[in-house]
Amino acid sequence: MNIAVVGTGYVGLVTGTCFAETGNNVICVDNNIKKVESLKAGNIPIFEPGLDLIFDRNTKEGRLHFTTDLKDAVSKSQIIFLALPTPPGENGSADLSYIMGVADQLGDIIADYKVIVDKSTVPVGTAEKVAAIMAKKLPKKMFDVVSNPEFLREGVAVEDFLKPDRVVIGTKSEKARKVMKQLYEPFVRQGNPIYFMDERSAEMTKYAANAYLAMRISFMNEIANLCEKTGSNVDMVRIGMGSDNRIGKRFLFPGIGYGGSCFPKDVQALARTASDYSYDFKILKSVMKVNTIQKGVMTKKIRKHYKNELAGKTIAVWGLAFKPNTDDIREAPALVIIDELLELGAHVVAFDPEAMANVKDIYGDKIKYAKGMYEATEGADCLAIMTEWGEFRSPDFERIGNNLKSKVIFDGRNLYDLEQMKSSGFHYQSVGRPKVR
Repeated sequence: MNIAVVGTGYVGLVTGTCFAETGNNVICVDNNIKKVESLKAGNIPIFEPGLDLIFDRNTKEGRLHFTTDLKDAVSKSQIIFLALPTPPGENGSADLSYIMGVADQLGDIIADYKVIVDKSTVPVGTAEKVAAIMAKKLPKKMFDVVSNPEFLREGVAVEDFLKPDRVVIGTKSEKARKVMKQLYEPFVRQGNPIYFMDERSAEMTKYAANAYLAMRISFMNEIANLCEKTGSNVDMVRIGMGSDNRIGKRFLFPGIGYGGSCFPKDVQALARTASDYSYDFKILKSVMKVNTIQKGVMTKKIRKHYKNELAGKTIAVWGLAFKPNTDDIREAPALVIIDELLELGAHVVAFDPEAMANVKDIYGDKIKYAKGMYEATEGADCLAIMTEWGEFRSPDFERIGNNLKSKVIFDGRNLYDLEQMKSSGFHYQSVGRPKVR
């Protein structure tokens, strides 16, 4: 099939590349000339495991193309995916100006029937707004607007796209339904479902899914904080809870809060949608409040340990990305904690396998950047772990202890066994578990 993907951000690039992988001809469109030229040269602007392999293969095979010419891409394609930014506005609502701007342009371009697909995460009613803008310039029989939300997890996005748990497609058009079914059938050969529903329900499904997962994270963070006060161990609680098949094991790991491009923005946007419809979504408000507070728990522990005397202390930081296997630092808890440490007069030496360049763009020389995880600990007063990268899980504790001025670790991701920390002689504080002195 012939596909145009408008927008080459995270979702657009993964979407276009994965559709090309199943034999489709894909043209990715972006108005950033430098970015398009860089993509044509084979440079991928994001870190996502496995993406480089299929990107290279499909560009070499001539199935994946990049252009700034929207008109040309649309004229050659039957399906037009809109994978454009929807950043939060000042009031928390999703900014739809990019999507509506392209929709208006499509009204001037389209000359035969097209399926327009909202791939971006958008509020309920967006498909109708896109259709209304296009209908000002085009007969309704020349297009259908479909909602097809993405459920990609950064770090495993390629696998999620190629082998989805489910595909959600919102359309009332039988013609568009047949096109979308043909497009997605190669991805669900193992029997995973394609769910067809109306456009508004599809749009709500994406927000509801992300908001629920964010709620689970915030709930476990609250449980973890209570465990610290009661002397319970959140690891044991998590295992006991997760063994109930009504609850399940996933998204029950406490930490220093969620971040990234999806959960914060989507929870905020859904709360705003509720407000627009005069509904007081109390749980979502609590989820956001808990997450904001949770990002500060590590700094509080560090301050308490050093009796509020952090001026001149050097903190080694492991992990800057909001989660492992990505270079994405949007809404990353690590950045909030670094800001707090700097404000308290501490020095920060940071290491992350992939996100260093993005952090340098923000902090410049306000913090130091280590070439490796152990280099970051050399001469530091303590180690603070912010992201659960695989290489941090089984480190050389003797080397860490020798590098640090004192054997102190603050673990925001509960990576290490308490008994191991005790036998290694560390002062160790994690989240929701007993302190090792």
